[in-house]
Amino acid sequence: MTQTTKQAWLVDFVMLAAIWGASFMFMRTASQEMGPLASAGMRVIIAALFLLPILWFKGLGGALRKHWKITLSVGVLNSALPFVCFTYALLSITTGLSAILNATVPLFGALVAWLWLKDRPSGSRMLGLAVGFIGVTMLAWDKASFKPDANGLSTGWAVLACLLACLCYGTAASVAKRYMAGLPSLVSATGSQIGASIALMPLTLLYWPAQAPSLQAWGSVLVLGVVCTGLAYILYFRLIERAGPARALAVTFAIPAFAVFYGVLLLGESITPWMVICALVIIAGTTLSTGLLTLGARARA
Repeated sequence: MTQTTKQAWLVDFVMLAAIWGASFMFMRTASQEMGPLASAGMRVIIAALFLLPILWFKGLGGALRKHWKITLSVGVLNSALPFVCFTYALLSITTGLSAILNATVPLFGALVAWLWLKDRPSGSRMLGLAVGFIGVTMLAWDKASFKPDANGLSTGWAVLACLLACLCYGTAASVAKRYMAGLPSLVSATGSQIGASIALMPLTLLYWPAQAPSLQAWGSVLVLGVVCTGLAYILYFRLIERAGPARALAVTFAIPAFAVFYGVLLLGESITPWMVICALVIIAGTTLSTGLLTLGARARA
């Protein structure tokens, strides 16, 4: 990897972490008025409408038609399901907690690659899987309660929804590695959002809120669709191309820092010392499980 290429993917990495860190804040704002299904649906529909003209302008319509089955399918797994899960979870847990749980994506990615792609991990990577899941258990044990609150929601189901979203992300990364290698990032991003839109459109109409959403809610969905999804997925798939799926998934390590910063500064949220400890355990485990520590040692050699 040349120095120029490394600098390019590092810029994408930081930008993506900052954008996706902010997405939790906007998801929470939108879901409070629109609900999980409608807000997630509008997010991917806006993203698809934003990306499609760019795709045609770039002359990549033929590539999308050729690979429409896989790109649309990945959209259900990599956007529709996770977005619904996170918007549901953010009705009862903080943006910081959901972002810390989101850091388990590389953990699930390594596990799926092991079980499905037969990418058997080394001893240190297996240790990382164990450490990472211990961190998740520690965090869930402290924060998860299945006792319903006044709105009939519980933090326990919210935590499980976040982990299901992370499993979807991790699985989608292996699918992209196996079936979408070489596809332009714009084709992958656009096709996936069209697929997610098709999947969520009926539910969006069915669960549209009776009361008209405010301008703040619409603004949040617009930012989610254009910036946090449309632009972000171009960066994400480009990051996979330039740096590989392991480094691309590692962006989730940096997302909690941005999400916590936004949440504390703009939403008045707080983060406990126990959450920080659990986050460090999860990040240590996922770093080992993806082999990034080994990669770093090779880079310094």
